[in-house]
Order: sequence, then C-alpha cells, then structure tokens
Amino acid sequence: MKLPLASRKRVVRGVKDLIHDYRGAIGSVVGLQLLSSLAGVTLPWLLGRVIDRIQAGAASRDWVGQQIVIALVVVAVAAICSFLAEYRARVMGERIFAHLRDGLVDSVIHLPLSTVESAGTGDLVGRTTRDVERLQFMIRQGIAAILMITTTLVVTFVAAFLASPQLAFVLLIGPLGVWPLMAWYLPRTVPAYRSSARSWADLSGSVAETLDQADTVDALGLSGKRIAQLDVIIREIWRQERYSTWMRSWLFLGIVCATLSPLIVIVLLGAWLVPSGALTIGAVSTIALYAYQVRGPVWEATFWVDVSMEAYTSLARIFGVAQVEPDREASAHAPAGAPAIVARDVCYAYHAGQNVLHEVSLELRGGETLAIVGPSGAGKSTLGRMLAGIHPPTSGSVTVGGVRLVDLPESELHQQVALVTQEQHVFTGTIASNLRLARPDASDEELWAVLDAVGVDWVRGLGGTGSQTPGASSGPEGKSQAETEKIGLYAEVGGAGIKLNPAQVQQLALARIVLLNPHTLVLDEATSLMDPSAARSLEQSLSRVLAGRSVIAIAHRLYTAHDADRVAVMMDGRIVELGTHDELVAAGGKYASLWASWQQD
Repeated sequence: MKLPLASRKRVVRGVKDLIHDYRGAIGSVVGLQLLSSLAGVTLPWLLGRVIDRIQAGAASRDWVGQQIVIALVVVAVAAICSFLAEYRARVMGERIFAHLRDGLVDSVIHLPLSTVESAGTGDLVGRTTRDVERLQFMIRQGIAAILMITTTLVVTFVAAFLASPQLAFVLLIGPLGVWPLMAWYLPRTVPAYRSSARSWADLSGSVAETLDQADTVDALGLSGKRIAQLDVIIREIWRQERYSTWMRSWLFLGIVCATLSPLIVIVLLGAWLVPSGALTIGAVSTIALYAYQVRGPVWEATFWVDVSMEAYTSLARIFGVAQVEPDREASAHAPAGAPAIVARDVCYAYHAGQNVLHEVSLELRGGETLAIVGPSGAGKSTLGRMLAGIHPPTSGSVTVGGVRLVDLPESELHQQVALVTQEQHVFTGTIASNLRLARPDASDEELWAVLDAVGVDWVRGLGGTGSQTPGASSGPEGKSQAETEKIGLYAEVGGAGIKLNPAQVQQLALARIVLLNPHTLVLDEATSLMDPSAARSLEQSLSRVLAGRSVIAIAHRLYTAHDADRVAVMMDGRIVELGTHDELVAAGGKYASLWASWQQD
C-alpha cells in the first residue's frame, strides 16, 4: 500500500486556506510591491518625456536637472519598497513553510502504525524530505517572486497603455506567446514530476534499508543485489530527469522567441509611424523600455510556473498524508485493573486472501508470562502485534477485559498494552528526555529507578565529559556522586551526541517501557541485540520489576521459554502446542524437538 495523493480539489482548497490565513501579510507585500512597481514604471515615462522635450528644443538645463533628481528619488523609493516587500515576503514564506511542516509532522505522527508498516519506509521518507525540500524552495523564494512578477506585469501594462495606446498592445505578444507554450508543456511534464517523486521515494527507502541493515546485507552476500536494485532506480530517475530537462529546453527556446518578439515589433512599428508623426521617438523609447522590463518577469514567470508544478506535486503528496483514514475508531474505555487479554479466532492477512494467521485463539492470564516460539515466518511477530493492538484482525477479535483493543483510544491502548521490538531508536536529546517520552512528569529519582531495574549502569559512567562512547570516562573529577549521576542522566545522545550501541539502545527502550508501566507488555525479541548472558540477566531483572504484570515474550532464545509460565508454539500461522515448558518437553512434540536442538547448540 502506498500513501494516498491528495486530489486537485484538496490541494486548491489547502492553498486557498493558506491565502486566507495569511491574507494580511499577503496584502502588505502586494502593497509594497505595488509602490515599487509604480516607481519602476515611472523611469521609462520620465526618459520618454525628456527625449521629447529635448527633441522639441524645450528642455532647459535646470529642467533636465530636476528630472534627474526626480529619477534618483524614484529609484530610491523603488529600492526601499522592493527591499521591504522582499523581506516581508520571506518572513511570510517562513511562517507558511513552518505551518505546512508542522501540519505534516502532526499527520505523520497520527498515522496508524499498520499504515506506516504497509506503506514502507521510502514513501514516507520521500514525503518528509525531498517533497518538503521542493516545497521549501517554492515557499521561501517563490511566493515573493510570484507576487513581485504579478504586480510588475500588471503595473507595466497599465503604464504602457497610458503612455501609448497605439504601441502598448505589442507588449501582450510576450505573455500571449508564452501561454500556448505552457499549455503544451505542463500536461507533458507534470506526470513526469509525479513519477520522479515516486522514484526518489523508492531511492530513499532503498538506501535507508540498505544502510540500516548493512550487517545483514554483508553477512548474506546481498551487496550485489542491493547495488543492482539501486542502479535500476537511479537509471529510472535519470530517464525521468532527462525527459524533463529536454522538455524544459524546448520551452526556454519558445520563451526566447516570445519575449524578443515585442522589441522587434516595436522597433519596426516605430520606424513606420514616427516619420508620419503618429508617434514620437519618446513614446517609442518608453514602450521599448517597458517591453524590456516585461521580458525579465515573463522569463521568471515561466520558471516559477515550472517550479509551481513541482510544488503542486509535492503538496499533493504532503496533503495526502493527512487523508489516511484511521484503521480503528475509539468507542470504548478499558476496564480498571489488569484484566486478561483474549484472542478469539484471530485471522490476519497483509494482502487480501493471503492469511498469515489462521483462527488463533489464546488467553493471557493476568500476571502471567507467556513465551511464543516457533520457526521464522510462523507468524509470531504478527500475533504479537495483534495482541498489542497495532494491527486490527482481519477477522476474529482481541479483547482486554471484554473490550476490543481496536475500540480503545490510542492513549488508553498504550497504557494497557505496550510493544517493544528489536528495532529501536534513540531520539536526539538527553537520556532523561528519551525516557520521559513514556511519562513526561517522571522525576530524576524515578528515572534512575527504571534504569537500575534494567541494569543500565553505564549511564553513571558517562560523566558529562563529551566522550563519544559510553563508559569512556568515569566522570569529571571533583564531582559528587549526585552531580555525576545528574550529568550522566542529562548527557546528550543521538545526532552529534554520545553514540550508543544497539544493546544500550534496547536497554533504554526497556527502561522506557518500565516507566510507562502498562499492565501487559509484548516483547518481540527485545533483547536479541544483547549477548545471551546479559540478555538473560536483563530478562530476569525485568520479571522481578514486572511482577504482577502480564508479559508476552516472542523468543528466539529458548531459555526465555524455559523461564516463562507457559509456552505457545506457532507453526504456519497457528498455535500447535500450548502448555508449560515441562509439559511440552514431556509431550515430545514440536517444542520438545526445538528444545533438544537448542540444547545441542
């Protein structure tokens, strides 16, 4: 599944809403630009007037000096108004960009997790990076330029008609010539921009996946395949960009002809009409200067129309994120206490008609630790996501205290059930800020309690010395233990901060979950990146901390199953065995075979 694209109607409505929200700022920019344009068109008029007076012999030295002073004042007014208009337009552009960026982040954060997983990394990364960058250029510079161009063209055309109605119509040749060019160009390039945006999203996703799983790629010898995949995407991007560049070259050739035509026509008409007395040399000079002034804005207008089409494509992708429908609708509240989680006849299909879970039924008793084991592809992680309320079942139900998980508000769901996987992330900030994502009001003492609960001793060793790896320093000399602990807790991690290894990242994630304190915890190989002895020690510490809580442990190390209250064995999307470790070993079935094989290893 790909994230949707907003319709043309939705994009237009979004742009209209932005114009309405920032109408005051837009009005002030247009007003300043209008003054600048009026000052700009005054200069050709002054020049034409001076030429006519000089030709008629009616221009005194003092009068010419006055005109020069007036011209200098006009230039100063134009420069000041243009500067203020540009400044206010840039400020307005930054505010609009911040508004759109905040809206996108809000939409992304509220996307259903099932949608994020099915859409893939590339599409979402592409919309939040390249599409935002395209839009950023248009908003930060394009808004100011478009307002300036529009005002300049309108004022120049009006001034030209006032100066010489006979010649002014010639100025329309440029814009009228560009219009059919754009009508030919846009329908052929907008689809190319959309295809290019999709290809860039695919490239972002492929690069991100390759870098994130570099060790796996090297271990399995997949480097050649990944490079070949990137080559295919890059060649497709090159083909699309070459096509767009080719079309743009033809457009620019047409624009050169369209914008030079008015000057040629004015010179020819002037040569014909001036000798007959129908026009003065000053009038021809004035209109010629206006034609020259118009040439630049017409060029810029076509450039910004092209950029606008790219921005339109990006807006459709950005607004499309907000159009994703929720995969559930909250309609109930969770019961008090720590009720049991019950799955009844649960089926799930990532693709219609291809179930990966088949009528799974399971009851997790309050305070029980249940291990789920089985071969890769058996459906363990999918079942874990069902039990955590991440995915709504295709059929059947998962309930907590009789209330379906998908009927709970998201905030309540995470208080009831929390999922920790092997894929963790460190947010740029301090150790404390990473932990307080679970509970913003937690005190430092509570943070240290959960860190100690999962055996995170290395935080005290950070010492606040700016070392780039944990444990590189035992703390600054002369500091008390309390001061050293505080420095460690508020040490910067992620980004340019201290680099944590994968095992330490998992420890922080587990500490965060302990701080959240849900009544049911789903651990999907949450200690897989730690060495076996450290992982088992951590799991035993967790079992003491989480006493009375329900834990579902999706295990790849069978000592987790050995320590659990019950074990569920999954094969081909079904639970084929369920019981205690001793019962299943004694039964001599699938679990007994797995246990015997693991013991030999």
